Amino acid sequence: MLNKKRQNVLFVVTMILMSIYLLWRMIFTLPWDQGFLNMVFGILLIVAETVTVLTTFELFFQKMQKERTQLSFPTIPPEHYPDVDVFIATHNEPVDLLYKTVNACTFMDYPDKQKVHIYLCDDGGRPEVEELARQFGVGYLGFPGNTEAKSGNLNNALSKTSSPLIATFDADMIPQHTFLMKTVPYFLLSKFIEENGQWRLRREDELDEKFKLGLVQTPQSFYNPDLFQFNLYAEQEIPNEQDFFSREVNILRNASNAVAYTGSNTVISRKAMEEIHGFPLKTITEDFETSVRLQQAGYITYATQEVQAAGLTTTTIQSMIKQRTRWARGIIQSLQNTRAIFSKKLPFWTRVTYLSSYLYWWSFFNRLIFIMAPILFALFDFQIVNTSFWQILIFWLPSYFCYSMSMRYLSSNIRNQRWSQVIDTIFMPYLIVPVFLETLGIHERKFKVTNKNKAASRKWMSSLLYAIPHIILLLLSVAAVVRFVHGKYGLALFYSSIIIFWLVYNMIALFYALFFMIGRRAYRETERIRAQEDVTIHYKASNLHNQAKTVDVSEQGIALYVPYPIYLPQQTKISLVVKTERYEANLDAVIVYVKKDGEGWRYSAKVQPVNERDKRQYMQIIYDRKHSLPEQMNLWDTAYDDMLRNVKKRIVQPRSDQRKMPRIRLQLPIVFTNGASCTLRSFNYRFFSASGFQGDISAGALVTFYTKNNIEVILQHTGKTTAGHEVLLSVENIDDIVERGLIDQLLDDLIHPHSESFTREG
Repeated sequence: MLNKKRQNVLFVVTMILMSIYLLWRMIFTLPWDQGFLNMVFGILLIVAETVTVLTTFELFFQKMQKERTQLSFPTIPPEHYPDVDVFIATHNEPVDLLYKTVNACTFMDYPDKQKVHIYLCDDGGRPEVEELARQFGVGYLGFPGNTEAKSGNLNNALSKTSSPLIATFDADMIPQHTFLMKTVPYFLLSKFIEENGQWRLRREDELDEKFKLGLVQTPQSFYNPDLFQFNLYAEQEIPNEQDFFSREVNILRNASNAVAYTGSNTVISRKAMEEIHGFPLKTITEDFETSVRLQQAGYITYATQEVQAAGLTTTTIQSMIKQRTRWARGIIQSLQNTRAIFSKKLPFWTRVTYLSSYLYWWSFFNRLIFIMAPILFALFDFQIVNTSFWQILIFWLPSYFCYSMSMRYLSSNIRNQRWSQVIDTIFMPYLIVPVFLETLGIHERKFKVTNKNKAASRKWMSSLLYAIPHIILLLLSVAAVVRFVHGKYGLALFYSSIIIFWLVYNMIALFYALFFMIGRRAYRETERIRAQEDVTIHYKASNLHNQAKTVDVSEQGIALYVPYPIYLPQQTKISLVVKTERYEANLDAVIVYVKKDGEGWRYSAKVQPVNERDKRQYMQIIYDRKHSLPEQMNLWDTAYDDMLRNVKKRIVQPRSDQRKMPRIRLQLPIVFTNGASCTLRSFNYRFFSASGFQGDISAGALVTFYTKNNIEVILQHTGKTTAGHEVLLSVENIDDIVERGLIDQLLDDLIHPHSESFTREG
């Protein structure tokens, strides 16, 4: 509660200081006597500052109201859960992608699963999609010839189904098993009431007819790193770029009932959809416009904070820019179609939110103004702000400091001011013109499906072309710094510090943009998701079962952690049983490499489910979980750290410590049966390395020694040496040792030659 009060006080102080700053800027700092161009750029800078600050004020107000706008989550008896139609919308996505989504939908919990009706809504009318539906025993609603994109597809599904609730998923969005149980109960709040900590059915006179819930939106979430995380080597440092909207801004909009439907991971009331005559058609963002029309019809649109589904985010710069352009154009289209900013059907604060939504898309133009303003002053001698150094310190510095602190409170460590400006800088050159054209009514009507093909992300040269505007701005900024500081010393340099600060600040964002556009090569076709689950390893030749924990899992591979080295030969099939609380999958596996991992060992393997049942279970083991990407920013990570990390990762090639077999360090003197001796230095099951030879042993010779438990080990001198000049001895009878089930005992004898023996259970 204390932190909440402190946050609200900071918001109020920030709004007061920023308002004083803006009034000072408008009244006292315009360059009235500096010529026409100076005046134009001066006005543009004030407008950009004002729009940026006022849209943030709207979020401050909503953050202050957040706690009072949360709906209670009711406990509903099983028999009261209604039927639900689950729509999986597909256009031209691969069947392999659809498989995971349909599979997950069949595993969703519900009191009576016969009330859950799953439909593949295919506007391509593809036979392979119909076959997939048949394979899973779900409904197929083909709609070939659809001319109305996703809206037409979903409206067709609406016309052929009847359940009171509808859950919508995009083709790549994989729900968790809890999805329906975490969303459907909200729709029964009008029928149930909490009394003395218990939920009961309302009496007829207690029914809340005014409570009209139109939709429940769970966050958009992704199991693969987005381009900001991936291209900037920040997978463990920053959350997904869309998290700020899905898990913060959209939640705040509960306060003004302006929550946006984002097209997936949502449950919608059929009655509400019928009242607005289905999904709207004359827009390329039918999801956003649907939520506006529901609000105009008097329905609540509600956003929850807990992630309940995750999908694939776009993996190419080209497709990301196309996606954002479509969002910008579509949202402006929908605001024009619904007249949401001026609609008398919406409350005042809802209209304010939509005005803020519209102004947000001008933030990219604002960003260009903020970058150009110090360049114009320092490089081209424009006088666009008429003030003194000390006036700036008095009016700007306190307000800027409080504003930066407030932004951190606002975003709950999902986003900070620096990253917001980096993101705006990256998108800036490509969103200004579409926003301007759409505002003028020059529309784009064609719906474009976002490309999420990972292979496409390797064309880095074409992606680098997108950095040309950023390179130009960066060169101008460098030239401005050089010219501005030339010949300045002492106090002159001190008085120039604010301009230098903004030039350098903008240069940092432009360097981020350059690194982003240079990109980074993607080697993996499928995503690895961190997970710690129990695994039983069985290698038939040794007839031993070893227990391990998964480190990460993916569709094609798995990494296992064991506290001790185990014998798993490369390119030999082994069996794995992966088990969670809900799922169990049998996998055929082949070890690809082994590496030391702390005190233990990590084994990485290619895997293949044994049969269809195991495939379905394994898909759930991978995807039915919270994703392992960060949900909060690393607060200790500075711009300097980011830059240093990016430079190092792009210049220094890491040394690989991956091996085909585990290399176990030894310090074991031995005596062979022929009287010769040496010291064994390391062991990888196939070879020993040794030094300190004494006696008769030459290249090609066979020698034998016995361990403390009398295991015979036959070695051959290979004549080869390691980089450390140790001799390699091949283990000639390793297969026989394995077949006799003595491999673990052998390892124990080598590591603990003078202690009590121990064996792992076979």
